[in-house]
Amino acid sequence: MIQKIGEIFEVPDLRKKVLFTLGCLAIYRLGAAIPIPGINAEAIRQIFQAQSSSLLGILNIFSGGALGQFAILSMGVMPYINASIIMSLMQGAHVIPYLDRLHKEGELGRRKINQVTRYLTLVLAAVQSTGLTIMMTKMVPSDTPVVLDPSVGFYLTTVLTLVGGTMFVMWLGEQMTEQGVGNGVSLIIFAGIVERLPGAVVGLVSLVQAEEIGLIRALLIVAVVIGLVMSVVWVETAQRKIPVQYAKRMVGRRMYGGASSFLPLKVDQSGVIAVIFAISLLAVPMTIAQFMPNSPVAQAVIDYMNRGSWHYQLAYAGLIVFFCYFYNSVSINPQDLAENMKKSGGFVQGIRPGEPTAKYIEWVLERITLGGALFVAAVAVIPDVMRQAYSVPFYFGGTSLLIVVGVALDTMGQLEAHMIMRHYEGFLKKGRIKQRWFNVGS
Repeated sequence: MIQKIGEIFEVPDLRKKVLFTLGCLAIYRLGAAIPIPGINAEAIRQIFQAQSSSLLGILNIFSGGALGQFAILSMGVMPYINASIIMSLMQGAHVIPYLDRLHKEGELGRRKINQVTRYLTLVLAAVQSTGLTIMMTKMVPSDTPVVLDPSVGFYLTTVLTLVGGTMFVMWLGEQMTEQGVGNGVSLIIFAGIVERLPGAVVGLVSLVQAEEIGLIRALLIVAVVIGLVMSVVWVETAQRKIPVQYAKRMVGRRMYGGASSFLPLKVDQSGVIAVIFAISLLAVPMTIAQFMPNSPVAQAVIDYMNRGSWHYQLAYAGLIVFFCYFYNSVSINPQDLAENMKKSGGFVQGIRPGEPTAKYIEWVLERITLGGALFVAAVAVIPDVMRQAYSVPFYFGGTSLLIVVGVALDTMGQLEAHMIMRHYEGFLKKGRIKQRWFNVGS
């Protein structure tokens, strides 16, 4: 493992990408630690300690603890993710013909869609930051207000700061995606979750040393976590391989084709996207309730969205399953796969080329997606139920586990692809040099 890490830094281009990514993450962590002026830090800490098991607590984890300090980057990438969900739903449902035309224009259309997503992010960030600021001014834990001076100037300054922080994080994530390694938005969420893991481990060790928890129970917790990580890795890398046979054909005097291959379909094609989308969508009612935190309707919404309630768990699991299917419908087109296979002379044994092949691929995809979606939903919900039932002494959430493992696998895959591409290019360069000397000698 250490040798592999050393090989990464031996490649100049890859080393530059990795260092750029780490630098961007360091800048994000710095911004997540700078609180907004005029905030009572002790009151904020009391609120998030009391609501660690609520949706507000999990949003704090997504922001890397920035929300728990009411920092300048408190909202993180959530408005950007919500804007991406809205744009994806509009494209998938064909609501706006203009977006459908942009989607078919290739790279130019993708850039225009990204631009529209940025504008929508700005609008959502303004709405969510206003609601968050109002909620903070209304909270008074232990007779100590969170906001020391809730004046008009504080409202304007805080909203502008939060909106600017969201747009900066969005830009930072895009730069990481283009010039770094991995998906920038996912890595930002990943960094916020991983930052809390050392503290959780230290807290568990402290509880064992203080004899507040038995050693056997602590080892059992660690074993369950390791088992879940292994199962998530297994499902995230699992594939359903559809065997494809290529017919023989004559091109000039040579025979081509006749080989056997397979079409790989991942069991969990969406990865962490479905989990992140589900959390973001669940945060929408909380955002609306923040505009009137003391009203009975808002209190009912907050109680309904309590992460320990069966309402929340059922809605969360249902949204994960929905977004798994939705992502597959957007990212995989069985008609295109069947058409490309037919053009290259390939066919699935026992299935006629064309429309029957497309229906067969869709049939297989629907069934493996169901298994993958149910597994992801179970991993996201069951640890929370166990944490409440058995009082696990630190945050043990399947949501965090799925995101950490999924982003780590995706980033490792991109690093490996860069390494293979670099070695392949180096081999070609050596071949060109040898060919040049051969031509000079002859």
